[in-house]
Amino acid sequence: MLEKTKVYLVGSGIASLASAVYLIKDAKIEPQNIIILEQDAITGGALDGSGNPKDGYVIRGGRMHEKMYRCYWDLLSNIPSYDDPNITVTEESMEFNERFVSHAQARLLKDGKKVDLSSYGIPKLEQVKIMELLFIPEMFLDNKKIEDWFGEEFFETNFWMIFTTMFAFQKWSSVAEMRRYMKRFMHLMPGLKYIGGILRTKYNQYHSVVVPLQRYLEDKGVQFQLEKQVVDIDFDINEDSKRATTIYIKESGEDKTIELGESDYIFVTNGSIVDSTDNGDLHNAPILKGVESSGAWQLWKKIAKKDDSFGNPSVFCDNIDLQKWYSFTVTLNDDTFHDYMEDFSGNTDGTGGLVTMTDSNWLMSIVIARQPHFPNQPKNIKIFWGYGLYPDKIGNHVKKKMSECSGKEILQELFYHLKIESLMEPIINSDKLINCVPTAMPFIDSLFMPRARGDRPLVIPEGSKNFAFLGQFTEIEDDCVFTVEYSTRSAQEAVYGLFDCGKEPIPVYVGAHNPIAMMKATQAITE
Repeated sequence: MLEKTKVYLVGSGIASLASAVYLIKDAKIEPQNIIILEQDAITGGALDGSGNPKDGYVIRGGRMHEKMYRCYWDLLSNIPSYDDPNITVTEESMEFNERFVSHAQARLLKDGKKVDLSSYGIPKLEQVKIMELLFIPEMFLDNKKIEDWFGEEFFETNFWMIFTTMFAFQKWSSVAEMRRYMKRFMHLMPGLKYIGGILRTKYNQYHSVVVPLQRYLEDKGVQFQLEKQVVDIDFDINEDSKRATTIYIKESGEDKTIELGESDYIFVTNGSIVDSTDNGDLHNAPILKGVESSGAWQLWKKIAKKDDSFGNPSVFCDNIDLQKWYSFTVTLNDDTFHDYMEDFSGNTDGTGGLVTMTDSNWLMSIVIARQPHFPNQPKNIKIFWGYGLYPDKIGNHVKKKMSECSGKEILQELFYHLKIESLMEPIINSDKLINCVPTAMPFIDSLFMPRARGDRPLVIPEGSKNFAFLGQFTEIEDDCVFTVEYSTRSAQEAVYGLFDCGKEPIPVYVGAHNPIAMMKATQAITE
């Protein structure tokens, strides 16, 4: 039977790519019978990285890693690296992080100067609220916001400034998700102020992770069918079972269907944090789009109407002004900025992580990755990335909303906060500034929206016979959304749950379950 089984994967993000690996390795599905249907012309989903030294590079964002991503590193321990087929992505990444250790020495800035981080500065009452949050059952936190739990003093602390900018939480984000982060990453809490324990890939995540995975799968025979948008799925639903029956596809303007046979399966990545993104450039702001231009969200909305167990996408996608933020990628044919930041921060590129301007109305942060960040990046070309959590506020220097600013205006605001306007003026007004690409991401924080039990579907809904949901908008106990680990774990749950592999998903590591980690974190929070 398995030699005839076909598995269709909707979307080509890390969850689908991981599913394909596990389907081959553990479920013994014939690789040529695994078909990845992707609406875009490129794979990878939120793990992206594109561009060239002439026009500039673009990274919409980057997922942070850590050693206890058990599913993720297990997956990549089977995949040859981008540069060297004799070592795996996991081996390459671990060796890279041994050489370039994260220890940010300029994590928060105010008035262009480093903020003293000897204490998280959490008042006693708010410390108590943190402890209460850790121990309250999640079932009591349905639809609650972080600002419903903590007082105003909490949002003025170093801890909140570090937490909100590192993970992109907002005051109105789900306090249940915050609780998961605090429990899951408890072992990182003492070093959070220095980004200690955070790992990175050698290049951007498209080239370091997606390309090696795609090469591996294509070499095995997996079919990648790009620019095929799945617009609907039919199900046969009765009291005892649920079965996907038909896939509706739009390709080159034509409508097509795929009928699922008795032994066929479909895995759907429901929702997307990067759908409907738009890029501006040095002289133009990006355009903010919405659900109407998003294939992933429209698909989930159609599916969700067919059964209550398929989730509630509106909770996550109908409040764009609460979910959006803007990032920007800067490409320079000049060392001035990178040299200044190295001298100022004390961090060589690739060891500092986020630098946040705490007095920025936009709440701007930047990251200087280890150079080169792209395999085709010449030695003379330097790049860095940044983002703003409050893009609808008026800038301190450029009197416009970030969302209305061109790439050049965003840089003017950044250099104002760093107090290096005179240093960078000759660069910003010359051809040494190749590009600054601002990116509008309407759904980037959608996974943190306050939600209740049932709003995210289970990976395998009750009664499912041949389908699963994948990715950030599935419900996985104890684990944290906005991580590559979450997506990879959803792939394990889908494959091991629907196929008789004799395997179980690797257990979630929860730092709060380690008494030593809990003790050290408590000490850090109360200092």
